[in-house]
Amino acid sequence: MEAQAQGLLETEPLQGRDEDALASADFSSMLSEEEKDELKAELVQLEDEITTLRQVLSAKERHLVEIKQKLGMNLMNELKQNFSRGWHDVQTTTAYKKTHETLSHAGQKATAAFSNVGTAISKKFGDMRSHSIGYSIRHSISMPAMRRK
Repeated sequence: MEAQAQGLLETEPLQGRDEDALASADFSSMLSEEEKDELKAELVQLEDEITTLRQVLSAKERHLVEIKQKLGMNLMNELKQNFSRGWHDVQTTTAYKKTHETLSHAGQKATAAFSNVGTAISKKFGDMRSHSIGYSIRHSISMPAMRRK
């Protein structure tokens, strides 16, 4: 809404439909022959500069690869270094430290809870075993007594 209030000067970037309208507009009728010639010359110069920059970039990339090969650096080593550096950066963040501390504390609580449950289960099995042992002893004792009768 502010862009409309400013009049012809919009500060918002072009949207897809705006770019399409701009691409289909014919501004050549608004330009003089001299301006067209100047723009064509500028276009040729920019294309030449872009080509030159691409060639320079390609040469520098080849040189970079050569230097890395001489130093014994390869893609796997770089990935390892980048991963290690990234992991170290993550571990030094405040968010990671707080999360690690919280999860460590929660892990300790969970370990204690599982230990308590395990102890309770063991005790329950122990109680059941002592009852069954007592029953079998009583049962074996009572069997001869029952035979005598």
